Amino acid sequence: MARLSFREQVLRVREDAIVDAVNRLLADKGFDLMTVDEVAADVGIAKASLYKHFASKEALAAAAMVRLLQRTLAFVEQQATHAGASAYDRLRAVTRWALQLQLAGEMPTLPSQNSSLRAELMANKAYLDLLMQVSDKLGEWILQAQAAGDIDPALPPEVVLYTIYARGCDPVPAFLKAGGQYGDDQIVDWVLSTCFDGLRGPVRRPAGAGN
Repeated sequence: MARLSFREQVLRVREDAIVDAVNRLLADKGFDLMTVDEVAADVGIAKASLYKHFASKEALAAAAMVRLLQRTLAFVEQQATHAGASAYDRLRAVTRWALQLQLAGEMPTLPSQNSSLRAELMANKAYLDLLMQVSDKLGEWILQAQAAGDIDPALPPEVVLYTIYARGCDPVPAFLKAGGQYGDDQIVDWVLSTCFDGLRGPVRRPAGAGN
């Protein structure tokens, strides 16, 4: 790999700082409330300098999503090396990690409906490639977990996949944390339980039933 010039290294460091700032602001305020001026101020550069790296607010959000998917893929690949873990265990581990990331303020939040942002993401090859890699691996584990009876085989795999993805932007952890009554670990355990085990408690046997 060719060594980066000093100028290229400086640009790379600045871009990393910009994406870090975008990630924090998206996690804290969301896409609609985040402004390019805030990003530039957070990094300590002029807005004109920021636009030399990223052409729009949508491009900034796309860069943050690429960074998130890179981290996600690295975690997924790490889970794949755990030979003793079942597919179900790996899916729970990935979901737990996403919930922990959200509570730590490191999960960017994007609107579900925004045409300009969607167009930016669909035109970003790095984003699409990473999303496909993560989805393929999770989808493989979902099918294995269904075959093992650990996840309801009647559910379409994409329903399970989207349910897992949705935990990254689930409002429940933030609401519980804001109440100040529960710690992060307890919140993660509860949300993880409702995701994988549902809200129904242990089935009670009728009085007088046999052992």
